[in-house]
Parts: sequence; structure tokens; C-alpha cells
Amino acid sequence: MGKKEIIKLEAQKELARREFFFYCNLFHPDFYRKDKKFLVDLCNRLQSFVESDKKIIVINMPPRFGKSRTATMFVQWLFGKNTKLKIMTGSYNETLSSTFAKQVRDMVATEKSQGITVYSDIFPDTKIKYGEASQSKWALEGSQVANYLATSPTGTATGFGADIIIIDDLIKNAEEACNANVLEKHKDWFTNTMLSRTEKGFKLIIIMTRWATNDLAGFILDNYEDVEHISYKAINDDGTALDEDTLSVEDFNFKTKHMDKSIVYANYQQEPIDIVGRLYSGFKTYVEVPKEKIKGIKAYCDTADTGADYLCNVIYTDCKDSAYILDIIYTKEPMEITENLVAKAYKDFEVNIADIESNNGGRAFARNVERITKSLSNYKTVIRWFHQSQNKQARILSNSAWVNNNIYMPVDWQNRFPEFAKDILSYQKEGKNKHDDGPDALTGVCEKMTNKGGFKVLKGVML
Repeated sequence: MGKKEIIKLEAQKELARREFFFYCNLFHPDFYRKDKKFLVDLCNRLQSFVESDKKIIVINMPPRFGKSRTATMFVQWLFGKNTKLKIMTGSYNETLSSTFAKQVRDMVATEKSQGITVYSDIFPDTKIKYGEASQSKWALEGSQVANYLATSPTGTATGFGADIIIIDDLIKNAEEACNANVLEKHKDWFTNTMLSRTEKGFKLIIIMTRWATNDLAGFILDNYEDVEHISYKAINDDGTALDEDTLSVEDFNFKTKHMDKSIVYANYQQEPIDIVGRLYSGFKTYVEVPKEKIKGIKAYCDTADTGADYLCNVIYTDCKDSAYILDIIYTKEPMEITENLVAKAYKDFEVNIADIESNNGGRAFARNVERITKSLSNYKTVIRWFHQSQNKQARILSNSAWVNNNIYMPVDWQNRFPEFAKDILSYQKEGKNKHDDGPDALTGVCEKMTNKGGFKVLKGVML
């Protein structure tokens, strides 16, 4: 190697120490090319994030565009910059977390070879501690505690405190993306396990394909403040490809034509699959109820079957062929509280007829509401309780078109009823839904309005 080449290589090494992108470019020049603007942007923003005061960054990217590769290289680079750091990475399962860990460890431990630039040429002071045999948990030379831990939702993080946590793609496929229980477990793992492992001044990096509105990325964006968010689409808004070498426009169109469109758009365009697959596309809204169409003010109450269920009480104006929602009580509070809430609402909204589902203890609830209603000097509301015998899921699906087309919500309904709105707008046509109480109640409104449903009247007369 000539003098000029040596000078050039040394300059590249120094640049790799200073700038994360050039570290990636030095070891993988064919992939981390300067003309791949999104990779330059990704690397620069990751570096800026760890150097800033921000705590959380969420990065959404399509598959095969360098998510995991960049994450593993970032851990390598961070250890090169600071051997005192403690970094924890979380992946979908133990196999993937071990693979992630192996890639980090193998790079740091690469032995010198004539004519080949290796990690120790860039960061000579960063070495795996002698005797550290574990792939998933190890220390750097000079450290008395572990510097690195790779784990997963089924793994362990006991006894490890982290300065930086990197979570890489927790969702495996569309089936998991539509499974509310799986998504809930991810959130529980994040809040109860990963967050409890953080040290003072910690940083959280979440890198994943955006599968569902309520996935971990969505949960963090909705519930945490000052989150930096980066989202890359495989096909830009102007119709050009983000990276023609990885996925061309032609290939994207082929996938869109021959694959499930909702999966393609979740994978490549960061459009959550549940937006495409949700049962209710949205609701019509109103500012004022059309008074000339009013037949009466009614209520439908779906009582909570178990402690995990919501009570959902919907008060609506019957306007002949449509229902205008006036109020919704959507809560997990115990019966002794909800009985009073519902009775008070019946008086406040001057409800004429209130239908209360009596399955699984609903009859006692209805009797108590009736008693409280009278104690409030409300003799206007007629309370009827009934047994619902038809399959809930079948009822919800078969009546969804009427609900979408004939139920009107207050214009600010998502702010007034946030929990109800979240559950109703994320309810899936297929897959496991965590809560069906909202859809069940709106379906009940539909059935009362259209005189459908498997009702067995236990008190009162069906109108």
C-alpha cells in the first residue's frame, strides 16, 4: 500500500471514529453508500439522538432496508466511543436476540489480519473481557460488570442496568399484529421489564416495522412525551423508490397485486395493518341533532361480564333511520359506582327507554339502576332488561355496515370518549380483539333501531 493509500485509510478510520455513518461505510461500503440518502439520514439521526437530551427515538422502516444491521453496528460503534456504557438489546425471541448479540461480539472480537481493516483498528481500547464465554451477556475489558445483554420478551433482564436500550422488531407476522393479547404483552414487557432496567440518563431506541396502531411503536408515540420519530416508506410520497436496489417500484407493485395489500402497506409503507383490516372505517359526525326526525331518547347498556370487561352504556337519539349518540359511559369501575353513573345519565339526558342486557348478572344491575333512577325522582325512564342469546361476534360483523352508515357521533367524540374511541376504531374484522364491549353496544343500538337480535324480554315490552 502506497503512502497516499495509507493516508487515505487513516483518514477514513478517524472519520469512522467520529461519525457513525462513516463507520458503517468503512466496513460495508456496498450497502452504506453515500448516495443512499435514507441510510445517511438514519445514521446521522441516531448519532444526534445519543448526543442530545432526548430520551426516546422510534424508527419505522421496511424489512431488508437495514434496520437490524444498523442497530448492531450502532452498538459496536457506541462501545468504541465509550467502554463504560451498558447496553441492552431486545428482539422478537431468544434466537434472534442471540444472533444480534453474536454479530456485535464477533465484530468487536475480530482478530487483526494483514491488509484488512478490523474493529480494533478503529477502536483499539475496546475489547471483550477475557473469559467472557456467553454470547448474550458479556463485559468489556476493564469493567467489573456486564456491558451488554441481549434479551427478548421471553428472556430475562434480571440484575442488569442499562444506559441504552435498543428494541428491534418484536412482531413476527400479520397474525401477531392483529392479536391484541400479543401486543399487550409487548407493552407489559416494555413498561414492566425493560423500563425497570434503565440507569440515570438512559436512552431508548425502538426500531421496527409499523404493523399496528397499537403496537409498541404506536403505544410509545401515544403515551410518551418528546419522542423523536423517524418513518421511512419503501415508496416515497412522490412515487419514487426509497432504495431502488432493495425494492423497486415495479417489485412493489407486483407485491401489492399478488400479496395481501394490508400486509404490503404495513411492511413497506408503515401503514398499520389494523387500519386496513379494522371493522369500522370511521363514523359520521354531527353538530346538532335534527330535531324534526327525533322519535325518542333511548339507551343501550352492555354490562361488564368480567373484571376485564368494560361496561358500555350508550345514550342515543332515535331519529327513525339513524341514531345520534348523545353520551357514552365506558368504564371498568365496579357495579356500585356504575349503577349510579348510569342512573344519573338517564336522568340528565331524559332517556325514555333504557335497554339493559341481563346476561351474567345484568339483571341485578338493571334492578339497582331502576331503583336509583326512581330515587332521583326520574319517572320518565322505562328500564327494560333482556337476555341476549345470539353469538356476539356474528352479531357485530353482520350489523357493522348499518353501524358505519347510520350511527352519528358528536363531532368531538374521540376527545369526549377516548377509551371507547381507541377500542372501537382498532376493532378488527379478523384476529383477536382485546375488547368487544364497544362494538357490542353499538350493535345493540342497531338491533333496537331495526328490530333485530335474539332478545328474550325479561321485563317490559319490546317496542
